[in-house]
Amino acid sequence: MKKPSLCIVTPALADANNGNWQTARRWAHMLRGHYAVRLVKAWPDAQSTDDGTDILLALHARRSAASVTAWAQAHPHKPLVLALTGTDLYRDILSDASAQRSLALAQRLIVLQEQGPQALPEALRAKCRVVFQSSTRRATLPKTQAHLRAVMVGHLRDEKSPQTLFEAARLIGPDEGIFIDHIGEALDPALGKAARQTAADCPHYRWLGNQPHAATRARIQRAHVLVHTSRMEGGAHVIMEAALSGTPVLASRIAGNVGMLGADYGGYFPPGDAAALAALLRTARDGQLRGGAWLADLQTQCQLRSARFEPAAERAALLSLLAELS
Repeated sequence: MKKPSLCIVTPALADANNGNWQTARRWAHMLRGHYAVRLVKAWPDAQSTDDGTDILLALHARRSAASVTAWAQAHPHKPLVLALTGTDLYRDILSDASAQRSLALAQRLIVLQEQGPQALPEALRAKCRVVFQSSTRRATLPKTQAHLRAVMVGHLRDEKSPQTLFEAARLIGPDEGIFIDHIGEALDPALGKAARQTAADCPHYRWLGNQPHAATRARIQRAHVLVHTSRMEGGAHVIMEAALSGTPVLASRIAGNVGMLGADYGGYFPPGDAAALAALLRTARDGQLRGGAWLADLQTQCQLRSARFEPAAERAALLSLLAELS
């Protein structure tokens, strides 16, 4: 039997090496057993010829708005699914007409964490489904008790609030036994300059720039904690990658992070509060030197959440949603 054809529109392709691309690539892999899948940057594409495509799945309400509109006009009776990013949920749909139109045209909306539906207008929540992202598990590694190694992962742009990490690094002395690795490309040149200056001024902080995904995962696995400072987030890959590696998370208390880790998680700090982040890092270091009880508690909390981030759960959620539209 011929498989239904599914086109995934993602504004970011492999060269972007960001969360949107990782999501699109993973979904394509998961769905290929059931659908004939292709990944494109925009629809219609070169293979659209009198289109035999059965379903369009678009990532990003604003950046894929032209593709969403074109599909809805060409195929008003064919399924259209829209996956929403953090900038969609917490910025664009509040004021951008093209993003709002995308929401209205889609038959189903996907959000990537359990707080996501609350960001939507109430009238749209019935067509929204939560699909947690997934990754492979990695062994929890033993960590030294001599110092604390923290890692932050995310391209340098305003939504990720790297300034919070820079300020926290400056509040921590080089002799405090806290070492910070920062991974991510400088999408904002001014933030790249700030990262270089922080590294020059603070020997315990290293900006490593963009890194291959496998190397990044290895650094998450080896770290005592993952730091996540975002002020706007749809559902961070790195949080679930840390949880699946046995690495606790210190995260800004924003909806996108609470939707991943749960309202009662013990490792939050107020968004943008560098002093609070520095204090949590010191608490983690002090606990590590005394045997790591506080970090072990955070690790247990992450472990309890990690079942949500298994590939089988993500695949089942996607297939269930698509089956609703058959």
